[in-house]
Amino acid sequence: MANTTSRAATGPFLSLPGPVKSILNMLLTLVLTFVGLTAVTFTIGRVMPADPVLAIVGDRASQEAYDKVYTEMGLDRPIYAQYGRYLVELAQGDLGTSVMTSRPVIEDIKRFFPATLELATIATLMGVLIGVPMGVWAAVNQGRLIDHVVRVLGLIGYSVPVFWLGMVALLIFYGNLGWVAGPGRLDVYFDGVVEPVTGFILIDAAMAGEWDIFDNAVSHLILPASILGAFALAYIARMTRSFMLDQLNQEYILTARVKGVSEPGVVWRHAFRNVLVQLITIIGLTYASLLEGSVLTETVFSWPGIGQYITTSLFNADMSAVLGGTVVVGTCFVGINMLSDLLYKLVDPRART
Repeated sequence: MANTTSRAATGPFLSLPGPVKSILNMLLTLVLTFVGLTAVTFTIGRVMPADPVLAIVGDRASQEAYDKVYTEMGLDRPIYAQYGRYLVELAQGDLGTSVMTSRPVIEDIKRFFPATLELATIATLMGVLIGVPMGVWAAVNQGRLIDHVVRVLGLIGYSVPVFWLGMVALLIFYGNLGWVAGPGRLDVYFDGVVEPVTGFILIDAAMAGEWDIFDNAVSHLILPASILGAFALAYIARMTRSFMLDQLNQEYILTARVKGVSEPGVVWRHAFRNVLVQLITIIGLTYASLLEGSVLTETVFSWPGIGQYITTSLFNADMSAVLGGTVVVGTCFVGINMLSDLLYKLVDPRART
């Protein structure tokens, strides 16, 4: 009788298989996070001093015209009713219409977000491919010259203001030396030549066989990707060094060396395998932060990405565009974190239980 009562008290959820419970927990977390994100974003958008009605009707509109648009936008309703309406429209894929471009916000995001995604992806790859070996190398040579060099480079890359570094890079490598192309994503005479299939200019140009446009896009991408990549590299190298130092001081490393395992085997096959689990989370967070934090880089280099789109919309009191862009970026941030958790479980079998 007691066992029956105990099983009944646990409920049907606890009787589900482990993988099913994990998926349900993940979905529930995703839904709650998304609702919280939209609620905070929507509330901030409504309490800001910018008047979205004036952005539509202009300063010289009559009071009647102002009141009409104010009512049509639903601003006369309580904020919870406005939020409920926003969620319903959001579930239908409707992010509103941009005052600045007069197009649906979802179409603007489809146009601008791939540029940010392309930039952040290449910057993250640069940070991983260079930062991880640098961090490992510094940890293996702790206290030596190379370790100090890596630490100083990491400190510089992590602390120097992005806008200052971007302007200096433009002045030297574009203005004085002419090694790379300047601001923008393409030269003006290449705009509109390649049909945007994926939104990634490198992929679209390669698919169309337009290699001169591909080269031009690479030339434009080098500087902004390097600036963002320097930030990613500094953070990843610093964390990799810290993780590796912790692992190299463990007893199992000493045991492996006593057994005659070669130093590269000790470093990469033993220590780095345990570091990899932590690095997945660090790389995921870095990628997400570049997606949401590339506003200054996009502004300095006139990069037509989602960061510049949100900033320009904010200055023009285009709150539908600001809310839509913020929700999309926040959703990507949450999605990347959840993907990192999945990869964490794939790499570390202990996390699956």
